[in-house]
Amino acid sequence: MHALALRLLSGAFIPRVRWRLRTPMFVLAWALFNAVAYHVPLYLFGIDHLDVASLGAGVTLLTLFILVVALTALFTGVIASIVPRLVKPLCMAMAVANAIALYFVVTYGVVLDETMMGNTFNTDPAEVAGLFHPWMLVYVFCLGIVPCWVLLQIKVTHTPFLKRLAMPIAVSVFTLCWAYGASQSWLWIDKHAKHLGGMVLPWSYVVNGGRYLAGNAAPYERRLLPAAHFVSNEKKVVFLVIGESARARNFSLYGYGRQTNPALSKAGATVFKKARSCATYTTASLECILAHQEPGARAMWEPLTSYLQRHGVEVTWRTNNAGEPAMDVRHFERLGDVKADCTEEACDHDEGLLRGIEARIAASNQQRILVVFHLEGSHGPAYNVRYPSRFNVFTPVCASVQLHQCSIDELINAYDNTIVYTDFVVGQAIDMLKRLQGYSTSLIYVSDHGESLGEFNLYLHGTPLSIAPDVQKDIPLILWDSSAAHSNANATSIVEGEFSHANVFHSVMGAFGMRSDIFEPELNLFSPENHQ
Repeated sequence: MHALALRLLSGAFIPRVRWRLRTPMFVLAWALFNAVAYHVPLYLFGIDHLDVASLGAGVTLLTLFILVVALTALFTGVIASIVPRLVKPLCMAMAVANAIALYFVVTYGVVLDETMMGNTFNTDPAEVAGLFHPWMLVYVFCLGIVPCWVLLQIKVTHTPFLKRLAMPIAVSVFTLCWAYGASQSWLWIDKHAKHLGGMVLPWSYVVNGGRYLAGNAAPYERRLLPAAHFVSNEKKVVFLVIGESARARNFSLYGYGRQTNPALSKAGATVFKKARSCATYTTASLECILAHQEPGARAMWEPLTSYLQRHGVEVTWRTNNAGEPAMDVRHFERLGDVKADCTEEACDHDEGLLRGIEARIAASNQQRILVVFHLEGSHGPAYNVRYPSRFNVFTPVCASVQLHQCSIDELINAYDNTIVYTDFVVGQAIDMLKRLQGYSTSLIYVSDHGESLGEFNLYLHGTPLSIAPDVQKDIPLILWDSSAAHSNANATSIVEGEFSHANVFHSVMGAFGMRSDIFEPELNLFSPENHQ
Protein backbone atom coordinates (compact mmCIF):
# COMPACT_ATOMS: atom_id res chain seq x y z
CA MET A 1 0.00 0.00 0.00
CA HIS A 2 2.82 2.37 0.90
CA ALA A 3 4.55 1.63 -2.41
CA LEU A 4 1.32 2.29 -4.35
CA ALA A 5 0.84 5.57 -2.52
CA LEU A 6 4.38 6.62 -3.33
CA ARG A 7 3.89 5.78 -7.00
CA LEU A 8 0.68 7.83 -7.09
CA LEU A 9 2.40 10.74 -5.41
CA SER A 10 5.28 10.54 -7.83
CA GLY A 11 2.86 10.86 -10.75
CA ALA A 12 3.34 7.38 -12.15
CA PHE A 13 -0.41 7.04 -12.75
CA ILE A 14 -0.97 10.67 -13.73
CA PRO A 15 -0.50 11.63 -17.41
CA ARG A 16 2.45 13.89 -17.74
CA VAL A 17 2.30 17.13 -19.68
CA ARG A 18 3.97 16.55 -23.03
CA TRP A 19 3.90 20.01 -24.54
CA ARG A 20 4.40 23.52 -23.26
CA LEU A 21 3.14 26.49 -25.24
CA ARG A 22 2.94 30.15 -24.48
CA THR A 23 -0.57 31.61 -24.68
CA PRO A 24 -0.20 33.26 -28.13
CA MET A 25 1.15 30.06 -29.68
CA PHE A 26 -1.60 28.00 -28.02
CA VAL A 27 -4.29 30.29 -29.40
CA LEU A 28 -2.78 30.28 -32.89
CA ALA A 29 -2.36 26.47 -32.85
CA TRP A 30 -6.02 26.06 -31.85
CA ALA A 31 -7.18 28.49 -34.54
CA LEU A 32 -5.25 26.56 -37.21
CA PHE A 33 -6.60 23.22 -35.98
CA ASN A 34 -10.15 24.57 -35.93
CA ALA A 35 -9.79 25.83 -39.50
CA VAL A 36 -8.48 22.49 -40.73
CA ALA A 37 -10.52 19.96 -38.75
CA TYR A 38 -14.03 21.43 -38.84
CA HIS A 39 -14.25 23.28 -42.15
CA VAL A 40 -13.88 20.72 -44.90
CA PRO A 41 -17.51 21.34 -46.04
CA LEU A 42 -16.72 25.05 -46.33
CA TYR A 43 -13.73 24.45 -48.59
CA LEU A 44 -15.60 21.82 -50.63
CA PHE A 45 -18.37 24.36 -51.22
CA GLY A 46 -15.74 26.76 -52.50
CA ILE A 47 -14.24 24.11 -54.77
CA ASP A 48 -17.70 23.25 -56.16
CA HIS A 49 -18.53 26.88 -56.93
CA LEU A 50 -15.17 28.16 -58.17
CA ASP A 51 -13.11 27.57 -61.26
CA VAL A 52 -10.47 25.67 -59.33
CA ALA A 53 -8.04 25.77 -62.26
CA SER A 54 -7.73 29.54 -62.00
CA LEU A 55 -5.36 31.48 -59.77
CA GLY A 56 -8.26 33.53 -58.43
CA ALA A 57 -9.95 30.39 -57.11
CA GLY A 58 -6.84 29.48 -55.12
CA VAL A 59 -6.67 32.99 -53.66
CA THR A 60 -10.36 32.85 -52.70
CA LEU A 61 -9.99 29.46 -50.98
CA LEU A 62 -6.92 30.71 -49.12
CA THR A 63 -8.87 33.82 -48.12
CA LEU A 64 -11.61 31.63 -46.65
CA PHE A 65 -9.01 29.71 -44.66
CA ILE A 66 -7.38 32.90 -43.37
CA LEU A 67 -10.72 34.37 -42.36
CA VAL A 68 -11.65 31.25 -40.40
CA VAL A 69 -8.26 31.25 -38.64
CA ALA A 70 -8.52 34.97 -37.94
CA LEU A 71 -12.02 34.80 -36.44
CA THR A 72 -11.02 32.03 -34.04
CA ALA A 73 -7.65 33.58 -33.17
CA LEU A 74 -9.18 37.00 -32.50
CA PHE A 75 -11.92 35.70 -30.24
CA THR A 76 -9.79 33.27 -28.24
CA GLY A 77 -6.91 35.76 -28.22
CA VAL A 78 -9.08 38.44 -26.62
CA ILE A 79 -10.34 35.95 -24.03
CA ALA A 80 -6.76 34.88 -23.36
CA SER A 81 -5.76 38.50 -22.85
CA ILE A 82 -8.48 39.04 -20.25
CA VAL A 83 -8.84 35.66 -18.50
CA PRO A 84 -6.05 33.27 -19.57
CA ARG A 85 -7.43 30.37 -17.53
CA LEU A 86 -10.59 30.26 -19.62
CA VAL A 87 -8.80 29.62 -22.90
CA LYS A 88 -8.31 25.87 -22.60
CA PRO A 89 -11.86 25.07 -21.30
CA LEU A 90 -13.25 27.32 -24.03
CA CYS A 91 -11.35 25.46 -26.74
CA MET A 92 -12.49 22.11 -25.34
CA ALA A 93 -16.11 23.24 -25.40
CA MET A 94 -15.64 24.40 -29.00
CA ALA A 95 -14.22 21.03 -29.98
CA VAL A 96 -17.23 19.06 -28.74
CA ALA A 97 -19.81 21.53 -30.06
CA ASN A 98 -18.06 21.79 -33.43
CA ALA A 99 -17.98 18.00 -33.75
CA ILE A 100 -21.76 17.80 -33.26
CA ALA A 101 -22.40 20.71 -35.62
CA LEU A 102 -20.09 19.24 -38.26
CA TYR A 103 -21.99 15.94 -38.12
CA PHE A 104 -25.22 17.68 -39.12
CA VAL A 105 -23.53 19.85 -41.75
CA VAL A 106 -21.94 16.81 -43.39
CA THR A 107 -24.86 14.41 -42.96
CA TYR A 108 -27.74 16.67 -44.00
CA GLY A 109 -26.06 19.57 -45.77
CA VAL A 110 -27.61 22.07 -43.37
CA VAL A 111 -26.58 25.72 -43.17
CA LEU A 112 -26.42 26.93 -39.57
CA ASP A 113 -27.93 30.36 -40.10
CA GLU A 114 -30.46 32.10 -37.84
CA THR A 115 -33.31 30.20 -39.48
CA MET A 116 -31.73 26.81 -38.82
CA MET A 117 -30.87 27.76 -35.24
CA GLY A 118 -34.50 28.73 -34.69
CA ASN A 119 -35.45 25.34 -36.10
CA THR A 120 -32.97 23.72 -33.71
CA PHE A 121 -34.27 25.52 -30.62
CA ASN A 122 -37.82 24.49 -31.51
CA THR A 123 -37.00 20.81 -31.97
CA ASP A 124 -38.65 18.70 -29.28
CA PRO A 125 -36.92 15.78 -27.47
CA ALA A 126 -38.65 13.16 -29.62
CA GLU A 127 -37.33 14.79 -32.79
CA VAL A 128 -33.85 15.03 -31.29
CA ALA A 129 -33.93 11.32 -30.52
CA GLY A 130 -34.97 10.65 -34.11
CA LEU A 131 -31.86 12.41 -35.39
CA PHE A 132 -29.44 10.27 -33.40
CA HIS A 133 -27.17 7.82 -35.17
CA PRO A 134 -24.03 6.03 -33.88
CA TRP A 135 -21.98 7.98 -36.42
CA MET A 136 -22.61 11.06 -34.32
CA LEU A 137 -20.66 9.39 -31.52
CA VAL A 138 -17.79 8.77 -33.95
CA TYR A 139 -17.70 12.48 -34.78
CA VAL A 140 -17.87 13.44 -31.11
CA PHE A 141 -15.11 11.01 -30.16
CA CYS A 142 -12.71 11.71 -33.04
CA LEU A 143 -13.27 15.46 -33.35
CA GLY A 144 -14.43 16.25 -29.82
CA ILE A 145 -13.04 13.92 -27.15
CA VAL A 146 -9.65 13.26 -28.76
CA PRO A 147 -8.89 16.99 -29.28
CA CYS A 148 -9.97 17.62 -25.68
CA TRP A 149 -7.52 14.96 -24.49
CA VAL A 150 -4.75 16.57 -26.55
CA LEU A 151 -5.60 19.99 -25.13
CA LEU A 152 -5.31 18.55 -21.64
CA GLN A 153 -1.75 17.45 -22.41
CA ILE A 154 -0.69 20.99 -23.24
CA LYS A 155 0.65 23.22 -20.51
CA VAL A 156 -0.13 26.86 -21.30
CA THR A 157 2.70 28.79 -19.71
CA HIS A 158 2.41 32.27 -18.29
CA THR A 159 2.73 35.08 -20.83
CA PRO A 160 2.77 38.78 -19.94
CA PHE A 161 -0.40 40.71 -20.74
CA LEU A 162 1.11 42.85 -23.51
CA LYS A 163 2.45 39.79 -25.31
CA ARG A 164 -0.94 38.10 -25.01
CA LEU A 165 -2.60 41.17 -26.46
CA ALA A 166 -0.06 41.47 -29.27
CA MET A 167 -1.24 38.24 -30.92
CA PRO A 168 -4.85 39.29 -31.75
CA ILE A 169 -3.58 42.70 -32.85
CA ALA A 170 -1.03 41.10 -35.18
CA VAL A 171 -3.70 38.75 -36.56
CA SER A 172 -6.02 41.71 -37.22
CA VAL A 173 -3.33 43.65 -39.06
CA PHE A 174 -2.34 40.64 -41.16
CA THR A 175 -5.96 39.81 -42.03
CA LEU A 176 -6.72 43.38 -43.08
CA CYS A 177 -3.63 43.47 -45.26
CA TRP A 178 -4.54 40.14 -46.84
CA ALA A 179 -8.14 41.24 -47.40
CA TYR A 180 -6.91 44.35 -49.18
CA GLY A 181 -4.50 42.41 -51.36
CA ALA A 182 -7.10 39.73 -52.17
CA SER A 183 -9.93 42.18 -52.83
CA GLN A 184 -10.92 40.26 -55.98
CA SER A 185 -12.20 37.48 -53.73
CA TRP A 186 -14.81 39.61 -51.98
CA LEU A 187 -17.37 39.70 -54.78
CA TRP A 188 -17.59 35.91 -54.74
CA ILE A 189 -17.58 35.74 -50.93
CA ASP A 190 -20.29 38.41 -50.71
CA LYS A 191 -22.42 36.55 -53.26
CA HIS A 192 -22.32 33.36 -51.17
CA ALA A 193 -22.09 35.04 -47.77
CA LYS A 194 -25.25 33.52 -46.30
CA HIS A 195 -24.22 30.00 -47.21
CA LEU A 196 -20.59 30.46 -46.20
CA GLY A 197 -21.48 32.10 -42.90
CA GLY A 198 -23.62 29.12 -41.96
CA MET A 199 -20.64 26.77 -42.23
CA VAL A 200 -18.00 28.68 -40.24
CA LEU A 201 -17.69 26.94 -36.87
CA PRO A 202 -18.31 27.76 -34.11
CA TRP A 203 -19.40 31.25 -35.14
CA SER A 204 -22.32 30.10 -37.29
CA TYR A 205 -24.22 28.46 -34.43
CA VAL A 206 -22.97 30.81 -31.71
CA VAL A 207 -23.76 34.10 -33.46
CA ASN A 208 -26.92 32.94 -35.23
CA GLY A 209 -28.15 31.15 -32.14
CA GLY A 210 -27.63 34.34 -30.17
CA ARG A 211 -29.43 36.38 -32.83
CA TYR A 212 -32.42 34.06 -32.73
CA LEU A 213 -32.62 34.02 -28.92
CA ALA A 214 -32.19 37.79 -28.70
CA GLY A 215 -34.99 38.29 -31.18
CA ASN A 216 -37.32 36.07 -29.18
CA ALA A 217 -36.25 36.96 -25.64
CA ALA A 218 -38.07 40.24 -25.22
CA PRO A 219 -41.67 39.68 -24.11
CA TYR A 220 -44.32 41.18 -26.33
CA GLU A 221 -48.09 41.31 -26.38
CA ARG A 222 -49.96 40.42 -29.51
CA ARG A 223 -52.32 43.15 -30.61
CA LEU A 224 -55.96 42.33 -31.24
CA LEU A 225 -57.17 42.37 -34.81
CA PRO A 226 -60.14 44.57 -35.80
CA ALA A 227 -63.62 43.46 -34.77
CA ALA A 228 -65.36 41.13 -37.20
CA HIS A 229 -68.93 40.13 -38.04
CA PHE A 230 -70.54 37.20 -39.84
CA VAL A 231 -72.57 37.55 -43.02
CA SER A 232 -73.79 33.95 -42.89
CA ASN A 233 -75.81 32.19 -40.19
CA GLU A 234 -75.27 28.64 -41.46
CA LYS A 235 -73.83 26.07 -39.08
CA LYS A 236 -70.26 25.56 -40.20
CA VAL A 237 -67.38 23.20 -39.43
CA VAL A 238 -63.94 23.84 -40.92
CA PHE A 239 -60.98 21.49 -40.68
CA LEU A 240 -57.52 23.01 -41.21
CA VAL A 241 -54.95 20.25 -41.68
CA ILE A 242 -51.35 21.46 -41.51
CA GLY A 243 -48.90 19.00 -42.99
CA GLU A 244 -45.22 18.68 -42.16
CA SER A 245 -42.38 18.60 -44.70
CA ALA A 246 -44.73 17.57 -47.52
CA ARG A 247 -43.44 18.73 -50.87
CA ALA A 248 -45.77 19.14 -53.83
CA ARG A 249 -43.39 17.29 -56.16
CA ASN A 250 -44.28 13.93 -54.54
CA PHE A 251 -48.07 14.36 -54.66
CA SER A 252 -49.75 12.50 -57.52
CA LEU A 253 -52.35 15.29 -57.49
CA TYR A 254 -49.50 17.55 -58.63
CA GLY A 255 -48.44 15.26 -61.46
CA TYR A 256 -46.12 12.85 -59.63
CA GLY A 257 -45.78 9.52 -61.42
CA ARG A 258 -46.63 7.39 -58.40
CA GLN A 259 -50.10 7.15 -56.91
CA THR A 260 -49.46 8.80 -53.57
CA ASN A 261 -52.95 10.37 -53.22
CA PRO A 262 -55.45 7.55 -53.66
CA ALA A 263 -57.90 9.02 -51.13
CA LEU A 264 -57.81 12.66 -52.18
CA SER A 265 -57.99 11.78 -55.87
CA LYS A 266 -61.48 10.35 -55.21
CA ALA A 267 -62.68 13.04 -52.79
CA GLY A 268 -63.57 15.78 -55.25
CA ALA A 269 -60.86 18.09 -53.96
CA THR A 270 -59.57 21.30 -55.47
CA VAL A 271 -55.81 21.47 -55.99
CA PHE A 272 -54.06 24.84 -56.14
CA LYS A 273 -51.19 24.07 -58.44
CA LYS A 274 -48.54 26.66 -57.61
CA ALA A 275 -48.35 27.22 -53.88
CA ARG A 276 -45.32 28.34 -51.91
CA SER A 277 -44.41 28.40 -48.26
CA CYS A 278 -43.24 31.62 -46.64
CA ALA A 279 -40.44 29.83 -44.76
CA THR A 280 -38.52 26.57 -44.70
CA TYR A 281 -39.01 25.70 -41.05
CA THR A 282 -42.09 24.98 -38.99
CA THR A 283 -42.19 27.81 -36.45
CA ALA A 284 -42.01 30.60 -39.03
CA SER A 285 -44.39 28.80 -41.39
CA LEU A 286 -47.02 28.41 -38.68
CA GLU A 287 -46.82 32.13 -37.98
CA CYS A 288 -47.49 32.78 -41.67
CA ILE A 289 -50.34 30.29 -41.93
CA LEU A 290 -52.10 31.87 -38.95
CA ALA A 291 -51.38 35.50 -39.88
CA HIS A 292 -53.59 37.92 -41.83
CA GLN A 293 -50.48 39.30 -43.51
CA GLU A 294 -46.94 38.02 -43.83
CA PRO A 295 -45.29 38.50 -40.42
CA GLY A 296 -42.29 40.78 -40.13
CA ALA A 297 -39.35 40.22 -37.84
CA ARG A 298 -41.82 40.07 -34.96
CA ALA A 299 -45.36 38.78 -35.39
CA MET A 300 -47.35 41.22 -33.23
CA TRP A 301 -50.92 40.36 -34.22
CA GLU A 302 -53.09 37.66 -32.67
CA PRO A 303 -53.16 34.44 -34.73
CA LEU A 304 -56.18 33.22 -36.67
CA THR A 305 -57.12 30.70 -33.98
CA SER A 306 -57.30 33.30 -31.22
CA TYR A 307 -59.15 35.72 -33.52
CA LEU A 308 -61.84 33.16 -34.28
CA GLN A 309 -62.16 32.02 -30.67
CA ARG A 310 -62.61 35.64 -29.57
CA HIS A 311 -65.51 35.96 -32.03
CA GLY A 312 -67.41 32.93 -30.81
CA VAL A 313 -65.96 30.18 -33.00
CA GLU A 314 -65.17 27.03 -31.02
CA VAL A 315 -61.52 26.26 -31.81
CA THR A 316 -59.73 22.96 -31.22
CA TRP A 317 -56.02 22.60 -31.95
CA ARG A 318 -54.67 19.05 -32.00
CA THR A 319 -50.99 18.46 -32.60
CA ASN A 320 -48.59 15.62 -33.20
CA ASN A 321 -45.83 18.15 -33.79
CA ALA A 322 -44.37 21.29 -32.20
CA GLY A 323 -43.63 24.95 -32.91
CA GLU A 324 -47.12 26.38 -32.43
CA PRO A 325 -47.34 30.07 -31.47
CA ALA A 326 -49.09 31.11 -28.28
CA MET A 327 -52.83 31.09 -28.79
CA ASP A 328 -56.11 31.32 -26.89
CA VAL A 329 -58.36 28.43 -27.98
CA ARG A 330 -61.08 26.29 -26.43
CA HIS A 331 -59.10 23.04 -26.68
CA PHE A 332 -55.34 22.64 -27.17
CA GLU A 333 -54.45 18.94 -27.20
CA ARG A 334 -51.42 16.84 -28.04
CA LEU A 335 -51.56 13.34 -29.45
CA GLY A 336 -50.63 11.93 -26.05
CA ASP A 337 -53.70 13.61 -24.54
CA VAL A 338 -55.98 12.29 -27.27
CA LYS A 339 -55.00 8.66 -27.60
CA ALA A 340 -55.59 7.99 -23.87
CA ASP A 341 -55.54 4.23 -23.30
CA CYS A 342 -55.48 3.28 -26.98
CA THR A 343 -52.72 0.76 -27.66
CA GLU A 344 -53.26 0.26 -31.39
CA GLU A 345 -50.39 1.20 -33.69
CA ALA A 346 -52.58 3.79 -35.43
CA CYS A 347 -53.00 5.74 -32.19
CA ASP A 348 -49.29 6.55 -32.17
CA HIS A 349 -49.52 8.28 -35.54
CA ASP A 350 -51.35 11.20 -37.11
CA GLU A 351 -54.68 9.44 -37.54
CA GLY A 352 -54.87 9.33 -33.74
CA LEU A 353 -55.59 13.07 -33.83
CA LEU A 354 -59.04 12.28 -35.29
CA ARG A 355 -60.14 10.30 -32.23
CA GLY A 356 -63.22 11.73 -30.57
CA ILE A 357 -63.53 14.80 -32.79
CA GLU A 358 -66.75 13.65 -34.45
CA ALA A 359 -68.38 13.04 -31.09
CA ARG A 360 -67.18 16.41 -29.76
CA ILE A 361 -68.70 18.23 -32.73
CA ALA A 362 -71.95 16.31 -32.39
CA ALA A 363 -72.16 17.28 -28.70
CA SER A 364 -71.31 20.94 -29.31
CA ASN A 365 -73.95 23.65 -29.30
CA GLN A 366 -71.69 26.08 -31.17
CA GLN A 367 -72.76 27.35 -34.57
CA ARG A 368 -69.20 27.62 -35.91
CA ILE A 369 -66.37 25.18 -35.20
CA LEU A 370 -62.73 25.19 -36.37
CA VAL A 371 -60.56 22.10 -35.84
CA VAL A 372 -56.84 22.29 -36.63
CA PHE A 373 -54.76 19.14 -37.02
CA HIS A 374 -51.00 19.76 -36.94
CA LEU A 375 -49.54 16.56 -38.37
CA GLU A 376 -46.16 14.93 -37.91
CA GLY A 377 -46.50 14.13 -41.59
CA SER A 378 -43.21 13.62 -43.41
CA HIS A 379 -40.83 14.91 -40.77
CA GLY A 380 -37.37 13.51 -41.41
CA PRO A 381 -34.96 12.00 -41.23
CA ALA A 382 -36.69 8.87 -39.87
CA TYR A 383 -39.40 8.79 -42.53
CA ASN A 384 -39.96 5.06 -42.07
CA VAL A 385 -41.43 5.54 -38.57
CA ARG A 386 -43.88 8.31 -39.49
CA TYR A 387 -46.59 5.90 -40.60
CA PRO A 388 -48.08 2.56 -39.44
CA SER A 389 -46.52 -0.55 -40.93
CA ARG A 390 -49.60 -1.19 -43.08
CA PHE A 391 -48.61 1.84 -45.17
CA ASN A 392 -45.35 0.33 -46.38
CA VAL A 393 -46.66 0.66 -49.92
CA PHE A 394 -43.33 1.32 -51.60
CA THR A 395 -40.42 -0.92 -50.62
CA PRO A 396 -37.61 -1.31 -49.74
CA VAL A 397 -37.41 1.74 -47.49
CA CYS A 398 -34.57 3.69 -45.95
CA ALA A 399 -34.48 2.75 -42.26
CA SER A 400 -31.55 4.97 -41.26
CA VAL A 401 -31.26 8.61 -40.27
CA GLN A 402 -28.00 8.64 -42.27
CA LEU A 403 -29.96 9.44 -45.41
CA HIS A 404 -26.93 9.67 -47.69
CA GLN A 405 -26.13 6.04 -46.87
CA CYS A 406 -29.45 4.87 -48.30
CA SER A 407 -30.03 4.39 -51.99
CA ILE A 408 -32.12 7.09 -53.64
CA ASP A 409 -34.87 4.51 -54.25
CA GLU A 410 -35.01 3.52 -50.59
CA LEU A 411 -35.13 7.16 -49.50
CA ILE A 412 -37.89 8.08 -51.96
CA ASN A 413 -39.86 4.96 -51.03
CA ALA A 414 -39.85 5.84 -47.33
CA TYR A 415 -40.77 9.47 -48.04
CA ASP A 416 -43.53 8.55 -50.48
CA ASN A 417 -45.05 6.23 -47.88
CA THR A 418 -45.39 9.22 -45.55
CA ILE A 419 -47.27 11.07 -48.30
CA VAL A 420 -49.59 8.09 -48.83
CA TYR A 421 -50.29 8.04 -45.11
CA THR A 422 -50.93 11.78 -44.96
CA ASP A 423 -53.34 11.33 -47.87
CA PHE A 424 -55.14 8.65 -45.87
CA VAL A 425 -55.42 10.86 -42.79
CA VAL A 426 -56.78 13.80 -44.79
CA GLY A 427 -59.17 11.42 -46.56
CA GLN A 428 -60.42 10.17 -43.19
CA ALA A 429 -61.00 13.77 -42.09
CA ILE A 430 -63.04 14.43 -45.24
CA ASP A 431 -65.10 11.29 -44.68
CA MET A 432 -65.83 12.53 -41.16
CA LEU A 433 -66.98 15.89 -42.49
CA LYS A 434 -69.26 14.12 -44.98
CA ARG A 435 -70.94 12.26 -42.10
CA LEU A 436 -71.69 15.36 -40.04
CA GLN A 437 -75.38 16.20 -40.01
CA GLY A 438 -76.71 19.74 -39.97
CA TYR A 439 -73.42 21.44 -40.81
CA SER A 440 -71.89 22.88 -43.92
CA THR A 441 -68.31 21.60 -43.91
CA SER A 442 -64.96 22.52 -45.45
CA LEU A 443 -61.34 21.38 -45.25
CA ILE A 444 -58.04 23.01 -46.14
CA TYR A 445 -54.82 21.01 -46.29
CA VAL A 446 -51.54 22.89 -46.50
CA SER A 447 -47.97 21.89 -45.70
CA ASP A 448 -45.72 24.08 -43.59
CA HIS A 449 -42.81 23.69 -46.04
CA GLY A 450 -41.25 21.17 -48.38
CA GLU A 451 -38.28 18.84 -48.02
CA SER A 452 -34.94 18.10 -49.66
CA LEU A 453 -34.20 14.46 -50.45
CA GLY A 454 -30.61 14.69 -51.60
CA GLU A 455 -30.99 17.26 -54.36
CA PHE A 456 -27.87 19.46 -54.42
CA ASN A 457 -26.58 17.27 -51.54
CA LEU A 458 -29.20 18.78 -49.22
CA TYR A 459 -31.49 16.84 -46.91
CA LEU A 460 -34.44 17.77 -44.67
CA HIS A 461 -35.38 21.48 -44.62
CA GLY A 462 -34.45 24.77 -42.96
CA THR A 463 -32.13 26.09 -45.66
CA PRO A 464 -32.30 29.92 -45.74
CA LEU A 465 -35.28 30.88 -47.88
CA SER A 466 -33.19 33.02 -50.25
CA ILE A 467 -31.03 30.04 -51.25
CA ALA A 468 -33.38 27.14 -50.52
CA PRO A 469 -34.20 24.87 -53.48
CA ASP A 470 -37.75 24.80 -54.82
CA VAL A 471 -38.47 21.42 -53.22
CA GLN A 472 -38.27 23.09 -49.79
CA LYS A 473 -40.68 25.86 -50.86
CA ASP A 474 -43.21 24.28 -53.24
CA ILE A 475 -46.03 22.89 -51.12
CA PRO A 476 -49.40 21.19 -51.61
CA LEU A 477 -52.45 23.38 -51.00
CA ILE A 478 -55.71 21.45 -51.28
CA LEU A 479 -59.32 22.39 -50.54
CA TRP A 480 -62.47 20.32 -50.07
CA ASP A 481 -65.95 21.74 -49.58
CA SER A 482 -69.34 20.15 -49.01
CA SER A 483 -71.20 22.67 -51.14
CA ALA A 484 -72.87 21.54 -54.34
CA ALA A 485 -70.01 22.92 -56.45
CA HIS A 486 -67.72 20.24 -55.05
CA SER A 487 -69.91 17.41 -53.74
CA ASN A 488 -71.57 16.47 -57.06
CA ALA A 489 -68.41 15.01 -58.55
CA ASN A 490 -65.42 13.01 -57.45
CA ALA A 491 -63.19 14.59 -60.07
CA THR A 492 -60.27 16.66 -58.91
CA SER A 493 -60.22 20.32 -59.90
CA ILE A 494 -56.88 21.88 -60.76
CA VAL A 495 -56.51 25.63 -60.26
CA GLU A 496 -53.63 27.45 -61.88
CA GLY A 497 -52.20 30.65 -60.46
CA GLU A 498 -49.90 31.58 -57.61
CA PHE A 499 -50.89 30.83 -54.02
CA SER A 500 -49.19 30.76 -50.64
CA HIS A 501 -49.67 30.55 -46.90
CA ALA A 502 -51.23 34.01 -47.11
CA ASN A 503 -54.38 32.42 -48.55
CA VAL A 504 -55.13 30.33 -45.47
CA PHE A 505 -56.19 33.07 -43.03
CA HIS A 506 -58.59 34.71 -45.46
CA SER A 507 -59.93 31.38 -46.72
CA VAL A 508 -60.91 30.29 -43.22
CA MET A 509 -62.57 33.66 -42.70
CA GLY A 510 -64.35 33.21 -46.01
CA ALA A 511 -65.52 29.72 -45.13
CA PHE A 512 -67.18 31.04 -41.96
CA GLY A 513 -68.66 34.05 -43.74
CA MET A 514 -66.55 36.25 -41.48
CA ARG A 515 -65.80 39.83 -42.48
CA SER A 516 -63.65 42.62 -41.05
CA ASP A 517 -61.41 45.44 -42.22
CA ILE A 518 -58.52 43.01 -42.68
CA PHE A 519 -60.41 40.49 -44.85
CA GLU A 520 -59.01 40.25 -48.38
CA PRO A 521 -61.57 38.45 -50.57
CA GLU A 522 -59.09 37.95 -53.41
CA LEU A 523 -57.11 35.61 -51.10
CA ASN A 524 -60.16 33.51 -50.21
CA LEU A 525 -59.74 30.09 -51.83
CA PHE A 526 -63.46 29.41 -51.46
CA SER A 527 -64.30 32.37 -53.67
CA PRO A 528 -65.53 31.24 -57.12
CA GLU A 529 -63.06 33.64 -58.73
CA ASN A 530 -60.19 31.53 -57.34
CA HIS A 531 -61.52 28.36 -58.98
CA GLN A 532 -61.24 29.54 -62.54
